[in-house]
Amino acid sequence: MAFGRMGSIMKFEKSEKLYKLAINYIPGGVNSPVRAFGAVGGNPIFIESGKGAEITDADGNKYIDYVLSWGPLILGHSYPDIVGALENAIQKGTSFGAPTELEVELAKYIIDKVNSVERIRLVNSGTEATMTAVRLARAVTNRRMVVKFDGCYHGHSDGFLAKAGSGMLTAGIPSSSGVPRTITELIISLPYNNMESIEDIFEKRGGDIACVIVEPMAANMGVVPPENGFLEGLRKVTKEYDSLLIFDEVITGFRLGLGGAQQFYGVYPDITCFGKIIGGGLPVGAIGGRADIMDRLSPSGDVYQAGTLSGNPLAVIAGLTTLKILDNQSVYQKLETNGALLEKYIEQNLDDFGIDGVVQRVGSLLTLFFTDKAIKNFDDANTLDKKLYSEYFHSMLKRGIYLPPSPFEAMFLSVYHNEDIIERTAEAQRKAFAEIS
Repeated sequence: MAFGRMGSIMKFEKSEKLYKLAINYIPGGVNSPVRAFGAVGGNPIFIESGKGAEITDADGNKYIDYVLSWGPLILGHSYPDIVGALENAIQKGTSFGAPTELEVELAKYIIDKVNSVERIRLVNSGTEATMTAVRLARAVTNRRMVVKFDGCYHGHSDGFLAKAGSGMLTAGIPSSSGVPRTITELIISLPYNNMESIEDIFEKRGGDIACVIVEPMAANMGVVPPENGFLEGLRKVTKEYDSLLIFDEVITGFRLGLGGAQQFYGVYPDITCFGKIIGGGLPVGAIGGRADIMDRLSPSGDVYQAGTLSGNPLAVIAGLTTLKILDNQSVYQKLETNGALLEKYIEQNLDDFGIDGVVQRVGSLLTLFFTDKAIKNFDDANTLDKKLYSEYFHSMLKRGIYLPPSPFEAMFLSVYHNEDIIERTAEAQRKAFAEIS
């Protein structure tokens, strides 16, 4: 039992019953590992509904939500325009396995906003997008090796599960069983923000490297921005060796602005992977890039890719509606203002209670690392105090604040996270810090 906002008593009986039932039918009782609360302890809460910046669990407890379905819900839960668009679309059918006008409209919209994209292919998830991007890069360059970075997460296809971020980092697993060594031997994983290691590997093996894939702003080991010159260096070295540069913007695409992280930082890749926001909360992914590269995909070219539900009309209309609403600079200005306010309150609370912590924020994403130094890479992230984060998570949860159930994830803000919501969050944090310090 815990006390939520306004002193209400929080009970978790129904969530506990649902979890006990779920583990009989679903591996670990969840359909994505981080949901299991493995990194923070305890049993997961089951969500019943969401509205604006808040969610309600199966027991009726309400929370301010900073997970937001891990990023897609930049407009918050149940945004009226998205709900209305979905209600209208579902009357016409849920899936056709054939082209629709909406697919063309969404493709054109993304191409118009993202400078590096001339063609785009819709898929069903970020994992599909990154997997296809690497296949495409190997075909275009006629090379096999792929460079990635420790702590960056690019989905759960076989080659990406070495030193990955997100759920893999949360579970403390350096790689996954069931992945043949012959596949991981084709992946080179290097420290994020370290150009020396990049230059060294290209000097030694540049003629074998098909592509470099990177989160232009890492968000799967917590928010870790690129240092000055890092992305520029990747662009320079890949051009020099005729390799392709792939930006995984599944999280950052349309989150940091209409042009994504690439416009935010002024560095443009050959291929971009999208997801999350472009589906408005429904399952989606996409690969976009130069026309000469993208036209290698079937049926135009020789690189096979397919998907029965790709371009699903419900995901497309939800995403298109979201992007059109975001096509207003004031939205991003509001997100930046409120993100900065939350950062300020957290830093003040850390100072007031003498707790070692570093806040790293870019726009409407931020992470509180319980450590005494800036986080620049995977090794730095592993120095944080995981036990303290677990205590903090549960102390905030019982006060009605739903944070990522892992110290290695980002907090997300939506347009509904206004000054009042942030002040309530800061007050809950003060009480939590008083409890755990």
